[in-house]
Amino acid sequence: MAEKQQQGSNVEEGSSTAAGKVVCVTGASGYIASWIVKLLLDRGYTVHGTVRDTAVSGTLNVLRSCKKASVKRVVITSSMAAVTFNGRPRTPDVIVDETWFSVPELCEKHQQWYVLSKTLAEEAAWKFSKDNELEIVVMHPTMVIGPLLQPTLNASVEVILNLINGSSSTYPNFAHGWVNVKDVALAHILAYEVPSADGRYCIVERVVHYLELVKIISKMYPNISLPYKCGDGEPLFPTYQVSTDKIRSLGAELIPLEKTIKETIESLKEKGFFAL
Repeated sequence: MAEKQQQGSNVEEGSSTAAGKVVCVTGASGYIASWIVKLLLDRGYTVHGTVRDTAVSGTLNVLRSCKKASVKRVVITSSMAAVTFNGRPRTPDVIVDETWFSVPELCEKHQQWYVLSKTLAEEAAWKFSKDNELEIVVMHPTMVIGPLLQPTLNASVEVILNLINGSSSTYPNFAHGWVNVKDVALAHILAYEVPSADGRYCIVERVVHYLELVKIISKMYPNISLPYKCGDGEPLFPTYQVSTDKIRSLGAELIPLEKTIKETIESLKEKGFFAL
């Protein structure tokens, strides 16, 4: 599967071998998937990787292959985009959870094509799962940042780079959920390993406005030149909450945003994308 904000993956159960269980990770060179592969190898799995395919058809192609191979469980990377775009208010007292679904008609009306693609892909996956008695678990990470394993820059980490490289004097008037890539990778593996895992899982450590993000970075790195005003001059877009109850039920403990930001910036320095 392909993602715009972060590259996606599927984790599928294979057969047992003398070396341990075999797992296939699609899109294995992507940002999230490369961490999934690393953690699987660290746990002793044999990992097969495949290249990515886009959109709805890519998801269904993977599921059809899994059905033919008698795979028991598939963990699918979706996005919070398939959760939150439904017209419901998102204010500080609102808690988004796994019962929220984005509405395709609303996505079309507002020409949110990425959101629409993630929403339709998930709908298609659940329908295929029901029609073919294939067990799936769907993971919904938000903006994924943290250390880079690959030498290339992905879109979600680039958001942080654009805040710290002096390219703009303004920051976006928006609130995002944020999460560490290592937590997202581990959550996929737990969803595969824990027998009781089922349904959908939101993976969000915290929702903060870009203003708060700038404040956190400024406190850690006072010598970095950061944007000093909001881009459009309108009142600040409100933050909201995302429930972590279900993802924690798998045994996942999410890394605090402050540590994730520091890991992201240090990784950008290490990979040569940024220098103080």
